[in-house]
Amino acid sequence: MTPDASPGSAADVLLRLHELADPAEFDKIVKRVSREQVIGVRMKRLFDLANEQASMDLDEVRLLLRSPWYEARVVAVSILDARARRSPATTDDRSAIYELFLAEHRHIDTWDLVDRAAPRVVGDYLLHRSRAPLFDLARSGDPWERRTAITAAFWIIRSGDLDDPLALADLLLDDDEHFVQTSVGTALREIRRIDAARLDEFVSRNAGRIRPATRRLMADRAASS
Repeated sequence: MTPDASPGSAADVLLRLHELADPAEFDKIVKRVSREQVIGVRMKRLFDLANEQASMDLDEVRLLLRSPWYEARVVAVSILDARARRSPATTDDRSAIYELFLAEHRHIDTWDLVDRAAPRVVGDYLLHRSRAPLFDLARSGDPWERRTAITAAFWIIRSGDLDDPLALADLLLDDDEHFVQTSVGTALREIRRIDAARLDEFVSRNAGRIRPATRRLMADRAASS
């Protein structure tokens, strides 16, 4: 199927995923997503399949997001990301993509599912809108929603708007979840690339609150960038 072909259903995608199963890939995936039901499909194949199915009806994407299979959920968030890349944030489709992502967030429950779509699906959508939803996510009891809050902010940082990303980082600095802190560290590193003086002021003011994992990622590649 090419990107211009008619999209299939969630059931069609699941059938294709099982056809693409690779025992060697299964062994690799279960080492990092051990709690998931895994089929065993290479990431490139998942991304290619998502691009082929980018026009899939969003009700079918919702079914993929609700699937117990890890790869089905990777395809689902990748479809949402592909759709976000193709449509301006002002369109009804982009609004529907954003709303679907948040409504089904309980199924977006690994770091890579968050990272695959949050910057464009959530961050880009909110770039010229109220950022209140990000702060709501940052205060959530679900660590994956908190990771989405700061990961979505990557797109806002990229635009040069640092006020809300820094406020979100400040809100999450005391978070005990490792996968939240790693995303905070990445956000701070990206802020440094935009405005090093502003980041240095933030770090100086919050030096005692920055966790080692956050600090390591914040400094990662800084010397070579």
